[in-house]
Amino acid sequence: MRPWVTALAAHGIVAQALDLPRSNPERAIGVFRDVLTAHPDAAAGGHSFGGRMASMLAAEQAVNALVLLSYPLHRPGHPEELRTSHWARIECPVLFLSGDRDPFAKIDLLRREVRGLRNAQLVVYPGLGHGLLGVREDAAARIAAFLV
Repeated sequence: MRPWVTALAAHGIVAQALDLPRSNPERAIGVFRDVLTAHPDAAAGGHSFGGRMASMLAAEQAVNALVLLSYPLHRPGHPEELRTSHWARIECPVLFLSGDRDPFAKIDLLRREVRGLRNAQLVVYPGLGHGLLGVREDAAARIAAFLV
């Protein structure tokens, strides 16, 4: 996430890269919870696992906004195992940024699921997979516009 912190800073957005424990979702969600306790007006989000953990927190407590990069909608090759059961409890605005070749998110399924959220936008980058660093400048500009 550190390249994203730098890219967002160029747009006047103060961001923080967090070290999340990957072996324990509750502990990872707790890292977000602790940061939001210290900075209650902050948005939450992240790339892949980090974004999923931020979305799970937003399903549990009020969050100002979510920014989800390459959300892992399902395991590669298992589009029937959607990771969206908690989305119905998310009330904040959500910005999704995803590549249309991401093996963790069949784009037609992601579009369908995003439509079920109360206030969500989806930006799709053609030709990209699970990483979005190749469009970091455009994505940072979109994130900044979403958060302002």
